[in-house]
Amino acid sequence: MSKDAVHTAQAAAHPAATATPADAGDAGYSKDLKHRHVNMIAIGGAIGTGLFLGAGGRLHNAGPALALAYLVCGIFAFFVVRALGELVLYRPSSGSFVSYAREFLGEKGAYVAGWMYFLNWSTTGIADITAIALYTHYWSLFTPIPQWVLALIALAVVLTVNLISVKIFGEMEFWFSIVKVATLVAFMLVGIFLLATQHEVGGQTPGMSVITDHGGIFPHGVMPVVLVMQGVIFAYAALELVGVAAGETAEPEKVVPRAVNSIMWRVGLFYVGSVVLLALLLPGSVYSADESPFVTVLSKIGVQGAGDVMNLVVLTAAMSSLNSGLYSTGRILRSMAMAGSAPKFTRVMSRSQVPYGGILLTCGICVLGVGLNYLVPSQAFEIVLNVASLGIISTWVIIMICHLVFVRRAKAGLVTRPHFRLPGSPVTEIATVAFLLACLGMMWNDPEVGRKTLLLLPVIAVMLIAGWYGVRRGVAQNTETELTDLTK
Repeated sequence: MSKDAVHTAQAAAHPAATATPADAGDAGYSKDLKHRHVNMIAIGGAIGTGLFLGAGGRLHNAGPALALAYLVCGIFAFFVVRALGELVLYRPSSGSFVSYAREFLGEKGAYVAGWMYFLNWSTTGIADITAIALYTHYWSLFTPIPQWVLALIALAVVLTVNLISVKIFGEMEFWFSIVKVATLVAFMLVGIFLLATQHEVGGQTPGMSVITDHGGIFPHGVMPVVLVMQGVIFAYAALELVGVAAGETAEPEKVVPRAVNSIMWRVGLFYVGSVVLLALLLPGSVYSADESPFVTVLSKIGVQGAGDVMNLVVLTAAMSSLNSGLYSTGRILRSMAMAGSAPKFTRVMSRSQVPYGGILLTCGICVLGVGLNYLVPSQAFEIVLNVASLGIISTWVIIMICHLVFVRRAKAGLVTRPHFRLPGSPVTEIATVAFLLACLGMMWNDPEVGRKTLLLLPVIAVMLIAGWYGVRRGVAQNTETELTDLTK
């Protein structure tokens, strides 16, 4: 079930069968997520804080070439989600890629995948509450309130909502995503209108001249574009939520392919299209890291209250991202806890079938982020963004390695691939892993934050090794119990 040894036991007991293994962590969940929930969760995963807030600072640093960075990273992000989608159709699991890592890479692989994903979302949660505080400071009414207080309030609100039930989570994400999509579409229509009518934006006449008169597509050279790559990958974080949500839907074989296939055109439309419009409306130097680029544009077109409305929407996007992070880590940690590689309390379920133990653990790390907002409010977002990138890149690399092993086993006749497949295997997986590792290496060229983040890798490695020695006995006992149950 959870290791190669379990597969061996199954094969011995049922020589003619190639039974799909189960995951103890999947037991106890409701199937309350509908097609519309999963579909909008997929959209919400593709539209978040990384676009609404992060694009401002990246446009300032990289200029219009940021659109190219979003396109390239978006293609590889699609490969990752397509590979995960194939694994989901093979065996839906709320443990998602951690469950697949357990099956194809063994317990050590699942342990690393789970805790790096926890690192990803716990730090992303810090980025989200930081973004919420920054957005709220846009209004003068909230300016006197310290950033850390606003961050703490946001965390408390989202935690409360997340603990109610998965159905409430699905409904909230559905409406959050509706708001985000509707707003982006409205902004793009406004942007196209401004371009078509040559309406001035902040004293600038929009069009190609905005780009050509301010240094062209690469105003600061190629290196700034290279340096923002890991931040762009952060913008796509949460796409893998489709895999987690599939474990709580009744018809994953119908829902997942539609959701995954729609991601590619959404990336092209919302990310690349939005950045191109932003670059045509204002020079990159006008945008900043502490304000949403959409708010910057709308505040300069002379429409009273436009910036306030957009700021409210991007505030919603950050709340949505935080909500998703607590949801996914709760499920991932429960899957790990059932295998013995996470604290026992994270396997606990509430009466409404919510794994609140894991959610509270993630929330506890986010509280540390409140402290970061207190100590270094101006740098909090960029610091946690880079640390989160380590978790995201490692998670995506593990998904692609799992898929490689899965395809190899399928060729050996041990498992059956579904009709919904990642094209171009194994070249696609290898190219994606190479690109993700290259993005990791690019961080070394950023001495301010990126290089310091990479220096955390040995620390993280030591912590993972020490943690494994702490849980390996429990993992071994759990595996022994599974073997005993299977061979009875």
